[in-house]
Amino acid sequence: MFDIGFFEIALVCLVALIVIGPDRLPGLARTAGLWIGKGQAMMRSVKADIDRELAAGATPAGEDRESVTDLLSDAKELAEEVRCNFRLDASGQVNHHKHSPEHKNEVASG
Repeated sequence: MFDIGFFEIALVCLVALIVIGPDRLPGLARTAGLWIGKGQAMMRSVKADIDRELAAGATPAGEDRESVTDLLSDAKELAEEVRCNFRLDASGQVNHHKHSPEHKNEVASG
């Protein structure tokens, strides 16, 4: 993944030994190991959660296609209804179309 060889690791260890010192290096290595272990455990947990969600939500492809088709048709119907009920005039004001339910209620009450 990172293409790090033996000499690069040895160089990093030597620099750490010089910068940090021989007294604090074992404690720092232990702390780094704990953090790396926690990170790996967290990644395993996230991966397991994702796998579980994918397995729980798995449905045959035909059902997914049907539900998407149903959603698209519902959205098209709603868009057409909105388009029929409201019209914009030249100034951008919304004018209710004659056949909209609000217009019928206004005519009936007015």
